[in-house]
Amino acid sequence: IYDEASDGEGGGDTEMMQQETVPVPALSKKTKQPKECFLIQPKETNEDATKTRKRRKKKITDILAKSEPKPGTPEDLQKLMKDYYSSNRSVIELEELNIPDSCFLKANDLTHSLSSYLKEICPKWVKLRKSHSEKKSVLMLIICSSAIRALELIRSMTAFRGDSKVMKLFAKHIKVQEQVKLLEKRVVHLGVGTPGRIKELVKQGGLNLNPLKFLVFDWNWRDQKLRRMMDIPEIRKEVFELLEMGVLNLCKSESLKLGLF
Repeated sequence: IYDEASDGEGGGDTEMMQQETVPVPALSKKTKQPKECFLIQPKETNEDATKTRKRRKKKITDILAKSEPKPGTPEDLQKLMKDYYSSNRSVIELEELNIPDSCFLKANDLTHSLSSYLKEICPKWVKLRKSHSEKKSVLMLIICSSAIRALELIRSMTAFRGDSKVMKLFAKHIKVQEQVKLLEKRVVHLGVGTPGRIKELVKQGGLNLNPLKFLVFDWNWRDQKLRRMMDIPEIRKEVFELLEMGVLNLCKSESLKLGLF
């Protein structure tokens, strides 16, 4: 029995030998496979990397969404200005960019609607508006990040504006020349728009900033990406350029007040 078993084992060995010799070409085929695996691996790692990037980005957004919103303060604006100009301005020039504390109105504590905030910072608006007769100027400018947001703000200030003439000061679907002509033709009390277009109107002489009494930033509102207007580099750049086009001087002469809504 033992011999038969050994014979069986021997037979098994020969079968094993055959199995080993037969798939030699198969093994040579398999040698090509590692190349394929090797090509696939980098793709997997790239995909993994993009997945981790996506996960990280979502996480930041989640943190922003869950964190309690903090209202903007005058110090926030001062700090942003210093950070923006620190690389290309001297210490003396940076000091000149300081906005006096007396220039700032009470900031929105996130409990106000736009109308209630404007009523608080400018209780004598009706009287001020009636005495304004100068063309190519406005008494109050509200600066925001986009045309869509500007339209939202105009709709939300109905209770405050009353009979005031309001003008849209953004670039979407409106040419600069059209806005210049409108400002020349009639008296406008309120301007709502983006810093880029307002800056362009000032540059072209269509808007005179000297009669301006109130400049309000739509500071605390966040867009779909949870960015405030000053979180957007292009908007931030245009705001600071606009401030240097006479706004800072008006602040220092105390004829203009700044508000953070």
